[in-house]
Amino acid sequence: MTELTRVWPLPAATAEDDAGVADWYEVADRSEPWLRMNFVSSLDGAVTVGGLSGGLGTDADKRVFDTLRTLADVVIVGAGTVRAEGYGPMRVDAAEQRVARGLPAQPVFAIVSARLDLDADDRIFQDAPVRPIVATCETADPERRRRLAEVADVLVCGRDRVEGTALKAALAERGLTQMHSEGGPHLFGAMAEADAVDELCLTLSPMIAGGFAPRIIAGVDELRHSMRLGHVIEGDGTLLLRYVRA
Repeated sequence: MTELTRVWPLPAATAEDDAGVADWYEVADRSEPWLRMNFVSSLDGAVTVGGLSGGLGTDADKRVFDTLRTLADVVIVGAGTVRAEGYGPMRVDAAEQRVARGLPAQPVFAIVSARLDLDADDRIFQDAPVRPIVATCETADPERRRRLAEVADVLVCGRDRVEGTALKAALAERGLTQMHSEGGPHLFGAMAEADAVDELCLTLSPMIAGGFAPRIIAGVDELRHSMRLGHVIEGDGTLLLRYVRA
């Protein structure tokens, strides 16, 4: 297991186990809505290698990735990322750690899709340990919405597209206040444009990728939202940066 050391703020500290890593990311007041975005990037800004983010992953990144899922009430992913990265049913290994923290054994999986280009018979729905959520918009195909409503809770969060503030509010109303999003870049763009992002966890993978891979944010005009550095963790040359809303 890769050793993780929090190198800032000082004094430096090393996590003895995964529960210790989770303590570094725990939010003080879980009753307040909190949206955390999580991305990995190469040193030159690529978010994929060969079209997938997995090529950038390291042991340190996976440890923190699993930790963020462990702390979440709901894991939010755009439908395009679900298809590209080959997501299966949302299930974390650290169920006992979640229960020890007073959480349900598994987080809810929320898939964001304006077009509802999703297969209700897919194992992502059929084998889910907790009934998933599909967030969509008013103009989505009504027959697809009806079919998906048989296997998931369908939330309408906007007219022509899924709006960040509406999605965040709808999840909070269901008691899912601790929201962890794994992308992709267009979903991050929608959330940032709505000023709905409270935290960004960005892993800098120790590699240079080149190519024409996208950035961690896409689909929006230039915007400026100030963030404040929360901590820096190092593990085998991987830097794990946590930024929170300024």
